[in-house]
Amino acid sequence: MRPLIGITTYREQARWGFWDVPAVLLPASYADAVAEVSGEPVLLPTASVTAGVVARLDGLVLAGGADIDPARYGREPGPHTTSTRPDRDSSELALLQAALDRDLPLLAICRGMQLLNVALGGTLVQHLPDVTGTQPHQLGAGLYAEREVRTAPGSALDRILGTTATVDCHHHQALDRIAPGLTPSAWAEDGVVEGVEADGRRLCLGVQWHPEAGGDVRLFEHLVVAAASRVG
Repeated sequence: MRPLIGITTYREQARWGFWDVPAVLLPASYADAVAEVSGEPVLLPTASVTAGVVARLDGLVLAGGADIDPARYGREPGPHTTSTRPDRDSSELALLQAALDRDLPLLAICRGMQLLNVALGGTLVQHLPDVTGTQPHQLGAGLYAEREVRTAPGSALDRILGTTATVDCHHHQALDRIAPGLTPSAWAEDGVVEGVEADGRRLCLGVQWHPEAGGDVRLFEHLVVAAASRVG
């Protein structure tokens, strides 16, 4: 059996055909990447699914998306934090906690990595361009910034990707205070943390970039292998 990999989704107003209604959305590249490495993608509709679904999954992907409500980490919204989805925050935090409680293999992508950090007690930089010395990690709507990341020797990301990797970034926020239990394991050229992992778990990886955007599916493959071993 192919392991079931849950993927969180967006809830946005969307237009197609004759319709202009609230919709549950996900870029197809997420599901395609999971399917390519022999996982069975299962979309988890924001605010319509309970944390109980985690008991039926073999792995979880926290997808990218809108900024997390700064109230979740004790801050007021900055001038560039203008697009938040509190309903998605609540829904995904419940799923994430259930996944952590079950030690479910987890891959947290972009917003997902930020949510993982916030859930465990960390904080965020609300707008990277305000931080002196940082380079662009987001080039505009629908555009990725290509960054070179280096991985920590001996880390899971090092074993999966090697010493360095070229990645596609689209984020204007980043981790500030790293949560207890998470260890930085990848950095961009400007020092921004681009990857974290949790020690003592089957698999708990967060990456700030978008592995689903390119052709490198090694992170998804690692997730599915961990999920398959859980099934076995």
